[in-house]
Amino acid sequence: MSRSGNKKPVGFATHITAGGLAGACEALVCQPLDTIKVRMQLSKSGRAPGTKARGFFATGAYIVKRETPLALYKGLGAVLSGIVPKMAIRFASFEAYKGYLANKETGKTSVGGIFIAGLGAGVTEAVAVVTPMEVVKIRLQAQQHSLADPLEAPRYRNAAHAVYTIVREEGFATLYRGVSLTALRQATNQGANFTAYQEIKKFAQKLQPDLIELPSYQHMLIGLISGAMGPFSNAPIDTIKTRLQKATAVPGQSAFQRITAIAADMWKHEGVKSFYKGITPRVLRVAPGQAIVFAVYERVSTLIEQVQPRINEDDLHSE
Repeated sequence: MSRSGNKKPVGFATHITAGGLAGACEALVCQPLDTIKVRMQLSKSGRAPGTKARGFFATGAYIVKRETPLALYKGLGAVLSGIVPKMAIRFASFEAYKGYLANKETGKTSVGGIFIAGLGAGVTEAVAVVTPMEVVKIRLQAQQHSLADPLEAPRYRNAAHAVYTIVREEGFATLYRGVSLTALRQATNQGANFTAYQEIKKFAQKLQPDLIELPSYQHMLIGLISGAMGPFSNAPIDTIKTRLQKATAVPGQSAFQRITAIAADMWKHEGVKSFYKGITPRVLRVAPGQAIVFAVYERVSTLIEQVQPRINEDDLHSE
């Protein structure tokens, strides 16, 4: 029997440490892909007859050529500042919901329960952290100024300045623009992500009963597969959300009216393909990102669990 099957629930401090480190690694590696994805989603190319939308590599090359390679990391500050609470909330809330939905006699949670726990974790992180973080990140990423030209001043200097400017000029509620779509996207992401990860992990453990712990490369491979599930299921939601968060509010127009107006405009002028703009970099960003997150999270959690008993034993001996 694998040790992972007998693991005791880890504490909240472990979720913060392991999740924070995992998220930071993911952000540093995958931020350029996210910037390209956002630019593709915001692109209006393809509207006029004869014009062609830029692809993944063309968009990346255009950003690097016009704005320098560092432009691929625009919005990184906003992402890093939200990563620790985001990952802590994701893993802690998932484990909490999973515990609530577990069978009281066996302590095990069904596949359906895991999916619901993932949905709940996605909604929780969307409301608590992800929505304001993404509004700021998208505003920073959308700035097409050249970092090589100091005279071409950006509207937002950094994440903190973006928050200040947005709140001062558009109100605090702007930081939560698109919260319903973000919650829906995060819920479907984490529902599919956690369910696939847990089930594939169980299968891998059954195939290798002699292993005390799955090796990191297997956690990474399982995370890669599970991470690819969400983007394909909710690409239209993510594209509409990105455009909604980039746009300024129209007086007297409700959130639902803005969402339907954006969707109708995309359908009319750009066609069904516009709803899947940025799907390539999104999959390339989310899937490897989840591979990194789960591999780092599992490894750091294991190290913490190994260190804690030693600390407790030292405390007992010192007494």
